Amino acid sequence: MLNMSSVSDGSMGEELSDSFSSQKDDSIDGHLIHDVSFVEIEHPINDDITDTDAKPRRLFDIPHSLPTEKGLARIVTITNQKGGVGKTTSVINIATHLAMRGARVLVVDCDAQGNCASGLGIDKSKTNITTKDVILTPSISIQARHATAVEGLHLIVGDHNLVGVEESLAAQLGRERRLVEALTPLRPHYDLILLDTAPSMSIVSVNALTASDGILIPVQTEYLALEGVALLMGTIQEVRRLLNPSLGVDAVIMTMHAPTLLNTQVAGHLREIFGNLVLDPPIRRNIRLAESPSQGVPIQFHAPQSHGGQDYSQLSSELESLWFPGGLRNE
Repeated sequence: MLNMSSVSDGSMGEELSDSFSSQKDDSIDGHLIHDVSFVEIEHPINDDITDTDAKPRRLFDIPHSLPTEKGLARIVTITNQKGGVGKTTSVINIATHLAMRGARVLVVDCDAQGNCASGLGIDKSKTNITTKDVILTPSISIQARHATAVEGLHLIVGDHNLVGVEESLAAQLGRERRLVEALTPLRPHYDLILLDTAPSMSIVSVNALTASDGILIPVQTEYLALEGVALLMGTIQEVRRLLNPSLGVDAVIMTMHAPTLLNTQVAGHLREIFGNLVLDPPIRRNIRLAESPSQGVPIQFHAPQSHGGQDYSQLSSELESLWFPGGLRNE
């Protein structure tokens, strides 16, 4: 029982407070998990990130993609389960460069942020049919396409309504194959269909992977981005096992690169893991590249001679050779 006479003494209140704090700290510290170790590990570093002699280190199985069926568009999902790695920027600029070289390209924005529309100069607030509508009603895909300022490049607009697709499809059979149905009538009319996805693995992203021939993985050359790649490899295996056994990795592209020690290390690790699936050049950090979406145009129209413009031009040439080894159909 507390002696009230002692409470009048201010020092007693301080003692009680100190005693309680001590007991509280002791009681919770016993439940604290100590599993962090700080160990500095030195990694061998290649000064030249374009070194292709590194042998793949198979940390996980990497399925390679198969050739596209003749007369049909190749469908490629650009994805990484980490955000902020340059997926949308890569979609917009690769699509633009290939379209300017004569390819017939369709971009399908499967991300609720809907940034592909902004980057290609389309006001998505005036759009009547979006990717959500196409997934819910695949038969309207032909009417959902928008022309862009780039001849031969079309877009199906994504917006915030994609967030509600999961609930709308909850009780539907074959919900993972809605994009397969939607894109089937479009494939004979294009050379390439690029699907831009959100970093989360939602039913929309699963639809994209199920519909795709191959995957293009953009990876920021920083260590945290490697964790997203590891998660994605597990997802790919599940999709191959359950939904699309022919799905494979087309290529890995390095984004937001800077000539620092850390970036060079990560680039080296990517080459060890993916071998010749890693394409050159890496896309360098560039202010012009960051500015172009605010202008509503791809980098090719905003600053083609900038580092970003040059890098995406060279990378698109590599992808053109990869995706169209026999040349484009209209060449």
